[in-house]
Amino acid sequence: MHKILTILMFFIAPYLASAQLLPKEAGKLHYRLIGFSDTSIPKAKKYLLQIALGIYNSEDSFKKNIIVSRTSNKNSIIAEVPYFGKQYTWRIMPVNTNSSKSKSEFHHFTTTSIPDLDSNNTRLSITKNTGQYKDALIFLDGNRAIYDTKGHPIWYLPAIDGLNYENLRDVRDMKVTPQGTITFLLNNIPYEINYNGDILWKAPNTGQVSGDSIEHYHHEFTRRPNGHYMTLGSEFALWKLPGSVKPELLLDSRTIRDSANNTFYQKVEFGTIIEYDEKGNVVWSWKSSKYFRQSDLQNNINALNKFKDVHENSFYFDEKDQTILISFRNISRILKIHYPDGTVINTYGNTYKHGTTELGNDLFCNQHSCKISGSGNLYLFNNNCCHKEDVPKIIMMQQTYPGRNDLKKIWEYSCPTNDASLKTHTQFISGGNVIELPGHVIFASFANDLSSNILIVNPDKKILWWAIPEKWNLIEGKWEPVYQYRASITTEQNEIEHLIWNDKPRK
Repeated sequence: MHKILTILMFFIAPYLASAQLLPKEAGKLHYRLIGFSDTSIPKAKKYLLQIALGIYNSEDSFKKNIIVSRTSNKNSIIAEVPYFGKQYTWRIMPVNTNSSKSKSEFHHFTTTSIPDLDSNNTRLSITKNTGQYKDALIFLDGNRAIYDTKGHPIWYLPAIDGLNYENLRDVRDMKVTPQGTITFLLNNIPYEINYNGDILWKAPNTGQVSGDSIEHYHHEFTRRPNGHYMTLGSEFALWKLPGSVKPELLLDSRTIRDSANNTFYQKVEFGTIIEYDEKGNVVWSWKSSKYFRQSDLQNNINALNKFKDVHENSFYFDEKDQTILISFRNISRILKIHYPDGTVINTYGNTYKHGTTELGNDLFCNQHSCKISGSGNLYLFNNNCCHKEDVPKIIMMQQTYPGRNDLKKIWEYSCPTNDASLKTHTQFISGGNVIELPGHVIFASFANDLSSNILIVNPDKKILWWAIPEKWNLIEGKWEPVYQYRASITTEQNEIEHLIWNDKPRK
């Protein structure tokens, strides 16, 4: 038995040693909000965390440069250091009941930096801040970073999966999960990482659902509370074109002719939803092609008698009702399907009659980010591109019973933009998202080439927080917006703590 225990300790000792100390000795951190823990020190009712700017190993030098001093009843303490690109020395000391302090070993780490963190190059300019969300964290996919609500970056996406920082430009839908991890799409591949940047999960890309060589992932990737992963993909399927179509109008790469029957087919991109388990197995999928090829969409053709790309751009899984909302931008339509059978139970948006080409409906146009509120209402970011003189809006709508496809608008907010953006309003056609916070408060993000906005607005339409992501254009000598496809937020302290302490790579 003693021999077995000795062997076991040989294998688990390295893990125990690393678990005792966070951050690890001489660690290089891509974040300033840090979890400090030293379980090797004696137990006490109270602990003191001290952090000094610089590398020190003597008591006198350390004490002269202390910049953070914080007490806690636990020997695991979250604290923020002020700078990226600096070296730090820290320790946690037990404090006895008589206020005497026991000596503790010094530990060291470095915060790394990238050019985008330099406030002379990139900034999150705060336009309004009531202070109500002072502890919230903002995830910006365009910046590939997390900010506090004062506009300071506290975390950035490190180089992962063999990619250097310049290859991390195409990031979308970065957000925290119920499991205390971070998910996003990078170069159209779904990833899950922990706070330290370790890859925990990467989507397989075999084309099992699409029937192609890859899944064509896009737009949205979400981890469900049950641990499964859901993401959008694409399927390219053939659609028979009307017999009256002139062949000379159809000679392009997506048109196929069956010469035997003189029949033409168009290769159309349809959306899919794929659900994976933690091992990467497909446990459920849904294809929009089956529904749309039997729908009124057959009447929606353009001047060349070609079908329009429906452009699936978001989904929302309602865990309570076991239904899924799916947004299709180019036809201004939202489908509600039942999970897991995939039956379409509601269709929101105008139906097409033969020869019609309308872009939207009376409520929304080219919409993004459809969701269900805590009160059971459907809400979304209305890009509103069908009304060139109007601005994008956030709308809340009352749902109807299954089989009834009408919606009743119960709340609307016109998003503030600058004058330059209004002159070219159609450029708001891409991106934008909304998230309901406690108290029916709405977090929203929307951007175009001339304007980038992230805000929090309450039900009375009062802005509680408003920020503008910007970068410095050295050639033109001015600040210009950083485009955000989406942004997200976490306001709950327990979520933030879970994210920071959940640092171990998954086996």
